[in-house]
Amino acid sequence: MSNVWTITVRELKAYFVSPIAYITSAFYLLVVGALFAAILTQSADASLRPLFSNVTFIVLLIAPALTMRLLADERRMGTIELLFTAPVHDWQIVVGKYLGALILYLTMFILPTVYYFVILRVFGSPEIGPTLTGYLGVFLLGASFLAVGVFTSSLTQNQIIAWLGGFAILILMWIADALASWAGYGAVRDVIVYLAITRHYDNFLRGVIELADVLYPLSIVAVFLFLTTQLLQSRRWR
Repeated sequence: MSNVWTITVRELKAYFVSPIAYITSAFYLLVVGALFAAILTQSADASLRPLFSNVTFIVLLIAPALTMRLLADERRMGTIELLFTAPVHDWQIVVGKYLGALILYLTMFILPTVYYFVILRVFGSPEIGPTLTGYLGVFLLGASFLAVGVFTSSLTQNQIIAWLGGFAILILMWIADALASWAGYGAVRDVIVYLAITRHYDNFLRGVIELADVLYPLSIVAVFLFLTTQLLQSRRWR
């Protein structure tokens, strides 16, 4: 695991010597702060639930932005060859880069929302259960989105194309529930319904944790990191 952690630290340092972390964080904090201010002034419900329900689309936008350079930039600059010759496994490269993005995402999300929760404690007594499950839901949602972004970053040398590819896949998963109505009935429809993000996220907002809703994002992470590893292995032996 030392190799994984070394790559993770390397990626975290790389974020903060490029404008990506600063621009993405500023955008996220600005939009989420504006949402929280609007919810606080317009709603009598002292709860983070409205914020959690609105933050999902913002995460959909920023997750591919956080991951678009991870492997695309390595390919563009030719440094991917150095990684291939280093004494690390392909899965360690993928997991290390993924964890770097995940740690940055957690920092961006948790710190300001904890501050918002403290503010809500002044105005009332927000429910602890739905708040904690909401945190869990947004964490799992972001974790799955980042895995998709890592995969699309491995497909191209262009960061913009990597972002667009990740965004396109996530949008399809976002509207899968609506697309299911066109699939009629049967196994195909069941698969499309299962892939719908909102169907698995809504329970967290209600304070309910179901095994299927936890397994869904974890399976997305496992599948896309596995695909990324396989893609790196195929390029290593070309």
